Amino acid sequence: MTQMTPPPPAPTPNGSDPEPPFLSLHTAVVLLTALVIGLIAGGLTLLAGLSVAGAVLAGLTSAGSSVPVLHSLIGRSR
Repeated sequence: MTQMTPPPPAPTPNGSDPEPPFLSLHTAVVLLTALVIGLIAGGLTLLAGLSVAGAVLAGLTSAGSSVPVLHSLIGRSR
């Protein structure tokens, strides 16, 4: 039985290696989750009756403080 091998990758137009992504998957997941947490906290604060400025401040604070925690909780792929 013969085994098929995949074709070699096509060379890039300028002959260099492909450019790495701007953000890693880990960073994108952490920042997106922090954004969702900030939106939820800000929305709940607004619904609780505080002013819009107070809700924005609460959302920014919760999003900013959740980034280091999420960074340590969401492990990098190996």
